[in-house]
Amino acid sequence: MKALVAGGGTGGHLTPALVIAEGLREAGWSVTLAGATRGIEAQILPTRSFSYHLLSAEPLYRHAWWRNARWPWLAWKLLREVDAVLVAEAPDVVIGTGGYVAGPVVWRAAHRGIATAIHESNALPGIATRLLARRVRHVYLGFPEAAGKLRPGATTALFVTGNPIRPPRPIAAAAARATFGLPGDRPAVLVTGGSQGARGLNLAVADALDAGRLAETSVIWCTGQAHRDRYDRYAEQGRITVEGFLDPLDDAYAAADVAVCRAGALTTAEVAAWGLPAVHVPLPTAAGQHQLHNARAAEAAGGAVVIEEHVLDGSALADCLEDLLADGPKRERMGAAQRVRSRPEALAEVVSKISTLSP
Repeated sequence: MKALVAGGGTGGHLTPALVIAEGLREAGWSVTLAGATRGIEAQILPTRSFSYHLLSAEPLYRHAWWRNARWPWLAWKLLREVDAVLVAEAPDVVIGTGGYVAGPVVWRAAHRGIATAIHESNALPGIATRLLARRVRHVYLGFPEAAGKLRPGATTALFVTGNPIRPPRPIAAAAARATFGLPGDRPAVLVTGGSQGARGLNLAVADALDAGRLAETSVIWCTGQAHRDRYDRYAEQGRITVEGFLDPLDDAYAAADVAVCRAGALTTAEVAAWGLPAVHVPLPTAAGQHQLHNARAAEAAGGAVVIEEHVLDGSALADCLEDLLADGPKRERMGAAQRVRSRPEALAEVVSKISTLSP
């Protein structure tokens, strides 16, 4: 069977597209990806083993609205490109993972009578998902909260599958801490802002450490590759390890008692699957404030605490962490709430559902 997976523009849309593509290929499918010439996928896809197409897609600009004046011409060009891809690839199923690439590809595929599905990673569905939910056969949701924000068509089926991630591996906390040179008998905190880092998180951690806070806590601090040199001076034998970026994060998740992180869809899915109490600091510039919606959903379920970036500083972060680390029963309740929401087998479920769409 042949699948075309469309998603990109940002890592939040590209990553689930890649994970789903890998899952389909492992299940025996022939898979091609579609992205945008201006998206992050233009750099990522050439490094992967999938065939792919890069299209002339652009986002709809929310603030610089005058830049949308090009869209009538661009839409005509883009639809011709999409038609050419659909004819050349002749997919049995087209799957979109959101963003300005997935929308035109999935819409056109549905118009041509091809079986279609979309995966929505966030608690607040994006524009593409909201528009396409009435036309596609399947909608896969990373957050159950997203269901109430969609108006599916009469023949559209909604499934809460969770977000596709690597399932957690059994790793003893003491062994995981030893890989970072940390003692096994001290509480540990993981701080990560992703591959690029998070300036607000880094400044807050540095402020807390400069003030002498978290003195009895081990810290695994992922600063982002470009910022590691700036914070290397905080590395302390047996207590603080400063990393640029860790991929995978399995040992760090296994070592930590609490995770401090952004609230992207896959990040929230991973910390939930590992049963980690989370302190979410949503990216304030995320489109439609979707990270804030993700974080609030985790908080409402009892698995997370939310600190918005405009009130984040070293004192606020240290107060929150010291409260959590001093209260073992609270952490256990939060971890249990995270595991209840987690769907570590989401990828297998998504692939299984997609397989029911094929002729």
